[in-house]
Amino acid sequence: VQLQASGGGLVQPGGSLRVSCAVSGIIFSHHAMAWYRQAPGKQRELVASITGGGFTRYADFVEGRFAISRDNAKATMYLQMNSLKFEDTAVYYCNAQRGLYRYWGQGTQVTVSS
Repeated sequence: VQLQASGGGLVQPGGSLRVSCAVSGIIFSHHAMAWYRQAPGKQRELVASITGGGFTRYADFVEGRFAISRDNAKATMYLQMNSLKFEDTAVYYCNAQRGLYRYWGQGTQVTVSS
């Protein structure tokens, strides 16, 4: 099983970024997917999740700025991030889950800085 996150980078406050997670080795549409993030010195936290059928949930701190989506035909998940803030700086990890099985990607760094 491989979850390959990409698309991170350096962006100014107020800017936008889209990160992607390409998945292989599992039946993608059968798995709930999620983005987590971990900032230096902090615990990993859930950012957003999406079921195989497209039902989405977001952490309170997202405040309508992010949008999670998935393309089951491409086995890829996305996170569109707008109005980025300094505090959004973190490594963003993708996660796939079905029942007791959970898989993690390697993470992609998002840095919000002026």
